[in-house]
Amino acid sequence: MTFVSMEQSTRADWQAICQSNEQLHGQMPERITALLAQLELQQGGFAVNQLQHALQTATRALRDNVSEEMIVAALCHDIGKTISPANHAAVAAEILKPYVSQGVYEIISTHQEFEGKYYYSYLGEDPDARLQYVKEPWYAAACRFADEWDQKSFDPAYDSLPLEHFLPMLERVFQQPRKEMWTHRKVRIGRRWLRKLLALFS
Repeated sequence: MTFVSMEQSTRADWQAICQSNEQLHGQMPERITALLAQLELQQGGFAVNQLQHALQTATRALRDNVSEEMIVAALCHDIGKTISPANHAAVAAEILKPYVSQGVYEIISTHQEFEGKYYYSYLGEDPDARLQYVKEPWYAAACRFADEWDQKSFDPAYDSLPLEHFLPMLERVFQQPRKEMWTHRKVRIGRRWLRKLLALFS
């Protein structure tokens, strides 16, 4: 591109930008796998590193026979720690947002507040923070995520499945953004959006 401000851009510029973004989108499974690999370098004071925690959480979800997108979300729920530990839930949720249902997005976005039941009191915060969501349709599933999978997954002796076991699921979930509209959120930028732009510019 030759423009230095958007007001100078042309239709041809934006067609090229959309094509470039389309190529980047196709690399999402590899990018997510790279983020997961970085978690192995983070211990964070726990008994296992953050990759092992992610694998344990995903393995528990798989063994509970939940949906594939929920298993992948369990695997990826802490990838935000590679960017911002303090804001990791929001970061992970926004990365997942184009590829999962609204309920799964909300579970990942709020999972730290649900886990607060177990440690918020030690930090001077409200251990009942999850109750603000009690009327949400995804509340029970979020409790299950926090209580049955996430908060239990710091066990060095747990027989979690290896990352390779989850890669085909990760490929399928991150293959393309979901097509349905959310009722109260704007649709994410994704392949469908880019194709519409390309059609306008052709």
